[in-house]
Order: sequence, then C-alpha cells, then structure tokens
Amino acid sequence: MLEAKSLRKALVPPTLLQRPSPGTIQSSRLALHVNDEGSSCWVYVASGCHVYKVEISMEDSSLTKGKESLLVPVQTQVVESSLLNRCPHRSEIQSILLHETEGAGYLVLGSVDSYGHLIISKLNANGKDIDRLTYSVLPRDSGVGEGSWAGLCFSPSHWSMAAVARSFCRSVDVYDQDIPLRTLHTLWYPSSLNFLQNLNHGEENSLLAVTEGCQLTIWDLRMKESGGCVRRICGSVGNILYAVCSSSTGNIAVGGADRTVTIYDPRRWAAVSRWINCSKYEITGLAFSSLCPDYIYVQGVDYEIFCGQWKEKNKGFSFRGDSNWLGFSKSSSKDVLGGWCDSGSIFVADVESKMV
Repeated sequence: MLEAKSLRKALVPPTLLQRPSPGTIQSSRLALHVNDEGSSCWVYVASGCHVYKVEISMEDSSLTKGKESLLVPVQTQVVESSLLNRCPHRSEIQSILLHETEGAGYLVLGSVDSYGHLIISKLNANGKDIDRLTYSVLPRDSGVGEGSWAGLCFSPSHWSMAAVARSFCRSVDVYDQDIPLRTLHTLWYPSSLNFLQNLNHGEENSLLAVTEGCQLTIWDLRMKESGGCVRRICGSVGNILYAVCSSSTGNIAVGGADRTVTIYDPRRWAAVSRWINCSKYEITGLAFSSLCPDYIYVQGVDYEIFCGQWKEKNKGFSFRGDSNWLGFSKSSSKDVLGGWCDSGSIFVADVESKMV
C-alpha cells in the first residue's frame, strides 16, 4: 500500500523568475532529481527560452490531511536557486526531461523548444552546473514553419537515444546523440510519447508509444513497413489522448479527454483495465509507481494529482495545485512527485510503501 510521507510547497523566487510563460494543456516543463540520501530535491523548470533549477529540502517530513484524503502542503523555503546556463534556446521551451544513469555520477538533461530544437546536457549528480558534455540537434527541416508543442523521451537503457515529437509537423524524430536515425510520420498531432520498458532483450531501444489524436500507436524503429507503425489502437472519436507512460512490468497506460485511464498489455495488445471517470476533468499526465506498478499517479486539468490502484480502481491520496499546471513529473527511480503551477508554486510529494 502506498501512502504519502510528506507534501511540500515552495515558491520560485520572484527575483529569479517573476512570471512563468503559459503552457499547453499537457505541459511538461518540469523535471526533478532526489539525491541518494533523500535529503534534498533539485527541481528543474522551464519558462520562455530558459531553464531554472531550484533546490528544496526534503528533511523534517510532516503531513497534514484534509477532507477525502486531500493532502495539505507544508510551506518550505527554497534552499538555492539559479539560472541554468546549458540550454541556449531561441524559442519557447516546451518540454524538459531528466535521465538518471545509475553509478555514472551525472544526470542527463534534455530540453526541446517549439521548433524541435533539442539540447542535451550532462549535469553533476549533486545538481552543480559543471563543464560537461553539451550538444544540440536541429530537426531535419531546420525548424521551419509554425512552432507548436514538442515532447521528449529518452530510451530507458541508453541515455544517448532520444525521441522528439512535434505536434504541428505530425512527426517524431529519433536521435542517437546528435545523429538523426529516422523520422516517423504520424496521422494526427502527437501529444505525448514514451519508450516502452521491460521488453525482450534489445527491444527497449526500438519500441516507442505515441498518443496522436484519439489513437495510441506503437512504432518499431527497426521496421520499414508502414513507416515503422506496428500497432494502432483507436479510441472514441473526439476523445483526445494527452498522456502515455509504461511501467516496469511492461504495461502501457493512456489517458485524455474522456477522463479514463486505460491499461494495455503489450503481449496481447488488449486492454486489461479501464478506470472510467477516475478524474473530474481531462487527464494530462500519467506515471506508474516505482514502488508498486499496480499504482499509478494521475494529473488532471483541475489542478489535482492523485494516486490510485488501477487494478482495483481505488483512489488513494491526492493533492491540488493553486493554479494551472505547467509541469508534472516523477523521479525515475523513486516515488517523488513534482508539480509546477503558473503562480510560481512548486509542489513536491514524497511517497512510501507500507505493509497493510
């Protein structure tokens, strides 16, 4: 059973960032990293053409609950904050993502702007901005045309492999470091993407899940037929999907305008669970728990983020932001959640597993 250990609320210093730039409905402009001791959390947020980092203390945990298991945040002071100088974008950043490499002593931060310009930076594991590898990649069309939402994901086993989705271009570009591997062309506007986990040997780097319109599509980067699309799962027309994620057991979750979380088994490509109307409004973010893959974290448009057991369709704890979400993320190795609102507030929830 998962329970919240603490919920903290911190404000990005106005001297660092006064007014965050607005984001899309499925905005993904937050990434976080918790140090090995669990004593502090580095939160990276993107606004305009810049990336900022904020350190929040995770010590002295306390928790207050309101009605219906709604968590009440404890106000926390920012320990340190600064502008990250490794991401010189020329247009508004749409997505940022952290890849944690075990035992390597560094983090990989990726950022992509509205024209598909990708910048990858290696950062020190303690959050210090040291002089490490940084490279940038322009899309094959050099970013011409109209800017739009762009998403980013890393391969779970190789940080050097990244995929960038561009909404208005209806394309997904796959790179190995700064080398373009191939471009996938979607039928609808892509809204999220994720490399699949826990598959047969060699497939973690090749299978990509993309939500486009009301469809979930699976792409095999090794195939030429059908442009690489190996599976197309269609939902109800008009029910746009905004989020996709995969668990350590291989299951795939999608959610969107129909307020329903659907879990698919990639071995049969069949739905194993449908949690209907689990959210009050559109679902724009999903993340499976690292402690127990039977639990999933769901972000809704109504400022709410909740944890629930998707097999039993039981909702656990939840917390609410104070304005529209500009970013939502979970630590890749721990159950620490982060959310950033357009008021400048950052919410960090620490979750632990307890025996019943």
